[in-house]
Amino acid sequence: MVHQMQMNFSEPTSEICGFRVRPGLFRVNGATVVPGGVSFTIHSLYAEKCELCLFHRMEQEPFAILPFPDDCRIGHVYSMIVFDLDIGEMEYAYRMDGPYDPKNGMVFDGTKYLLDPYARAVTGQSTWGNQKEQDVSYHARVVKDSFDWGGFKNRYVPFQDMVIYETHVRGFTRHASAKVNHPGTFAGLMEKIPYLRKLGVNTVELMPVFEFDETADLRIVDGRRLLNYWGYNTVCFFAPNTSYTASLEYNREGTELKELIRTLNAHGIDVILDVVINHTAEGDERGPFFSFKGIDNKVYYMLTPDGKYYNFSGVGNTLNCNHPVVRQFILDCLRHWVIEYRVDGFRFDLASILGRDEDGAPLSEPPLLESLAYDPVLGHVKLIAEAWDAGGLYQVGSFPDWNRWAEWNGKYRDDMRRFLKGDNGFAEAAVMRICGSPDLYPPEKRRNASVNFITCHDGFTLHDLYAYNEKHNRENGWDNTDGANDNFSWNCGVEGETNDPEVSALRQKLCRNAFAVLLCSRGAAMFLAGDEFGNTQYGNNNAYCQDNEISWLNWEQLSDNANLFEFVCEMIRFRKAHPILRGKTEPASCGWPDLSMHHGVPWNSAAGYYSHQIGILFSGRNGQNTEDDAVFLAVNAHWEAHWQSLPAPPEEFGWNLELCTSFEKPFEPDIPFDGRKMEIPSRSVAVFVLKKI
Repeated sequence: MVHQMQMNFSEPTSEICGFRVRPGLFRVNGATVVPGGVSFTIHSLYAEKCELCLFHRMEQEPFAILPFPDDCRIGHVYSMIVFDLDIGEMEYAYRMDGPYDPKNGMVFDGTKYLLDPYARAVTGQSTWGNQKEQDVSYHARVVKDSFDWGGFKNRYVPFQDMVIYETHVRGFTRHASAKVNHPGTFAGLMEKIPYLRKLGVNTVELMPVFEFDETADLRIVDGRRLLNYWGYNTVCFFAPNTSYTASLEYNREGTELKELIRTLNAHGIDVILDVVINHTAEGDERGPFFSFKGIDNKVYYMLTPDGKYYNFSGVGNTLNCNHPVVRQFILDCLRHWVIEYRVDGFRFDLASILGRDEDGAPLSEPPLLESLAYDPVLGHVKLIAEAWDAGGLYQVGSFPDWNRWAEWNGKYRDDMRRFLKGDNGFAEAAVMRICGSPDLYPPEKRRNASVNFITCHDGFTLHDLYAYNEKHNRENGWDNTDGANDNFSWNCGVEGETNDPEVSALRQKLCRNAFAVLLCSRGAAMFLAGDEFGNTQYGNNNAYCQDNEISWLNWEQLSDNANLFEFVCEMIRFRKAHPILRGKTEPASCGWPDLSMHHGVPWNSAAGYYSHQIGILFSGRNGQNTEDDAVFLAVNAHWEAHWQSLPAPPEEFGWNLELCTSFEKPFEPDIPFDGRKMEIPSRSVAVFVLKKI
């Protein structure tokens, strides 16, 4: 590539349709600005002809169609430099022709305009919610990157130290109560950085920001316009969603997102992107035809023997991720976001798809996952799998990892929900989850693998987890049939919102319990934006289509639930102050083990089927010359109070009651404690810390 970049680009070799052209940068995919022109490169295994189509900005009819000449094709790669283009007034697409044999996966159509899979910017959807007309095709724009990262250095928050805040770019600031100048945009999120710093999170996980079509499957239900709000339907994998920008960024697309990432990092917050590389917005055989279908349908998609689309994603198609061409495409994509946007990690939606072969069968050592694990550019970024898919493959604890992949720990979510609401038979499971799920991730084999969470975008918010027994999704238009049924929630006796002060107080306490346990658990901790101040989706546990008050954060609830917010801030600070909560440290000089169980009484590791009480002691030192540090987590998920006795402290040390969630000000608990034992109130969490006397 270096050799090619040093070529004398001022010497065209031929002229096509009045444009001077020459062979381009065959190893550089996409549209690349070079001296005097633009290099256009694309590849197809089965196409027999390729044309470059040039459009004036916002026009649908091309002003020039340039067939790639023979000297601009090597193998399956088409590459051509076109000189004297005004990239500010130009858009481009391709047309490819070849065999048409749908039963064998070939669906070439030389009349259709095709979006460059490597496009850095996509035209046609710059305004949120504006539906593209049926005869309007996607075009790409040439991007000239002039963003100055300055002395930027990736901070790299260690995995076990991460406190991840999952949020939706639009929903985070779209509500008027957000009081930002640029609601629903990258810039609007940047305006909230002081809030994120006060909260104390050190990692933000952004729901999809690749270019997607929010108007796909647009519906009107009961007068409400429903969109594909979440964005899990990628149109282009190399381009940021232009409708998330506060201003138009012609030919400098991505600038606002880069500024957001740089500013977050400068304030101590890493950025993880939620990436959807398991399917595309082209759907099945009834879906749109705008990119991969026309370039190499048989290569990019998993197809049945009769040419139909396998649907392990649940939305129409499945990318053929372990085909060598597709595998290289995905590697190029992720490298692009690391190099050009400096992101710190990726969460992979329905990641079990990434481990299937072309027929859909699970692979024991998937080439793609191995390639990502060992890729040098991706060497320090986090790789986090949602270790299941819509085809029934569930791999929590068994996802192929090469000691590089972490997982959303779905078993942590389910087991902790059931234990904390008082179900029988989950005390032992809760202990295992709090201690880092060693049954799933043996420390000697899989370190730093568990991302613990109780809530995420998919399901109830934390408030709704304790306000609804059943999902309330009728506004989605599917007669309440969509969304999960096994929510393991409890409404505290009243379905939905209530003015009953006792019910409201109990719900607040249960939310505090969830945060206290989550932030005292081994592994990375993640929670959903708004949970820290009691955000509600009114019982909707599948708000993927709700671009309205159901999904937008209502910041008025921040003042309404200020006590909960302050508690979460204090819990995050507490977690940061005690490294022993986050991972194994130096052994305690007093001889206590790293982790020990004291359910009700010291050194009792038995937790029976009807037990609702657990006690876990974390102990160690934070350095060779430091004093012992110990944190005792006592959880009483029962509807009755229970006594908890603590282990006798080492000489010159004593136990201090740090917090108890039964109180509105948990870090100022007004409850008797004699230094040895305490009656833990019903449905409460208490935390004790070893202090030097």
